[in-house]
Amino acid sequence: MRIRTVDAFTDRPYRGNPAAVVLLEEETFPADERMQRVANEMNLSETAFAHPLPGDAGADWALRWFTPAAEVDLCGHATLATAHVLHSDGLSSGTVRFRTRSGVLTAATAAGGAITLDFPTAPLTPAPAPPGLADALGAEPVSVHDTGTLGDLLVEVSDEGTLRALAPDSTALGRLPHRGVIVTAIADGGAEQGSGGQYDYASRMFAPSVGIPEDPVTGSAHTALAPLWSARLGRESLTGLQCSARTGLVRTTLRGERTELTGAAVTVLDAHLCAGW
Repeated sequence: MRIRTVDAFTDRPYRGNPAAVVLLEEETFPADERMQRVANEMNLSETAFAHPLPGDAGADWALRWFTPAAEVDLCGHATLATAHVLHSDGLSSGTVRFRTRSGVLTAATAAGGAITLDFPTAPLTPAPAPPGLADALGAEPVSVHDTGTLGDLLVEVSDEGTLRALAPDSTALGRLPHRGVIVTAIADGGAEQGSGGQYDYASRMFAPSVGIPEDPVTGSAHTALAPLWSARLGRESLTGLQCSARTGLVRTTLRGERTELTGAAVTVLDAHLCAGW
């Protein structure tokens, strides 16, 4: 079985967020435990499995995502990686539709290789900071939002320097009743950064409860970051920097209940799983 590793939300190898992609020839998924074992072996934020849907009028491929510890309902970078592999293999051109646990998601590949995902916008609700959050992060929150079905906690801190300096307590964060904690701040330079700089806001993502102490670049998190910062900065289209060690850029366009996420991808490994995987 062929498996690829793709660095997503970057145009350079060894940056962005690596995802493993397995395109299945059968029109069904193998047993969950088999896919989970592969994801655990790959030990990346997510491993994506996809199979064709020739009889489905509403979608082209079925798609599922697994962290090393659990299946997740939504993943941006592994969706982008899967679209990149399909386009590279000549199995899709233009827009591909994925049937997922979060409904039908589309990925449109432009002539230059940039891929735009169409994802549901996370509904933001102001929330009190959970007890112990500031201690677990090592910083006082400026604002806290629940992200609804996305399942994350969105936390704003005072500035980008504070964000970059965070060294959170993963054990404490993992006890929170959320998939992960998205932490964000406006870019150094404030609202003017987007007019002449590379990005408008910065973020980091911690998800120890699903086996990811820090995710390098999280597409799904930007479905919550986009409405927060678009409202603050008064623009539908923004660029977010996820300032992990690998870094990555996600261009976001807020369209009401949907958010477009645009980025590039690079294949860095092309291999085969052993027989009987």
